[in-house]
Amino acid sequence: MKKITNLALAKTIGIYLNLLSYFFPKLSIQKAYFLFSKPRRGKLNNSDLPEILKNAQSEILIVKSEIIQTYCWKGDDKVILLAHGWESNSSRWERLIPELKKTGHTIIALDAPAHGLSSELIFSVPKYAESIAVAVEKFNPEILIGHSMGGKACLYYQYLNQNKNITKMILLGAPCDFSIIYDNYISLLGLNSTIAKGIKTLYFTHFNIDIDQFSGRFFASKITTQGLLVHDIDDTVVLFKESEKLVAQWKTATLITTKGLGHSLHNSDLNKKIIQFIADKNRFGS
Repeated sequence: MKKITNLALAKTIGIYLNLLSYFFPKLSIQKAYFLFSKPRRGKLNNSDLPEILKNAQSEILIVKSEIIQTYCWKGDDKVILLAHGWESNSSRWERLIPELKKTGHTIIALDAPAHGLSSELIFSVPKYAESIAVAVEKFNPEILIGHSMGGKACLYYQYLNQNKNITKMILLGAPCDFSIIYDNYISLLGLNSTIAKGIKTLYFTHFNIDIDQFSGRFFASKITTQGLLVHDIDDTVVLFKESEKLVAQWKTATLITTKGLGHSLHNSDLNKKIIQFIADKNRFGS
């Protein structure tokens, strides 16, 4: 019943935006872009933080006048940077962080733009990659771990920067082709061609990005960093074939397939494999 209600609401919004586009096309495009880019969940309140974040050292980074919240669990000089996904926040790592602590390494997590305690109203992969770049410059990590859109942002960051200090990357349930996400949004709301083309134009204006060409396959083909991709065969949020596309182009990456974990990929055995990948110098490099 909830799915039917949500679908009916999406179609109603789409009808409204389509009608608006005939009289105020620019306004309808802006509203559709905002709706596409604004997370509905994932914000946090300072007065009611999850326990895992209360026990961390917090620090604010400034990225183009916007606030990016970070959390630190201090360890040795080796740093692991965590990037959560869409409509989430740094507390999503609460099951992995205790395992990461056993490595003795320092752990840094950041709230994406428009998520957690970070500012901004809208989210985009380029904005997230900019935040990751500032965090990397500040904390100098050797390992990046990203879930879902956080994984996509990590991949895009490394493609742009080719940071030799990043020796390993772990992407959990990460999408490959951004055009699929965009096409699903247009289809879900039933938006007309005026709005569909207008959103693409806005993305190109803001980020100099062609949505149809913004593909993880291309990014992965340019990366030599050791990678571990993890994807559940039953993932209905980001389909398994997305990681298959990535690993086909990322020559130094390995794909682990799970079943029954869904998109969240919360599992103690999987966490142990992630720790093994981090620690295994012989197979995956130093």
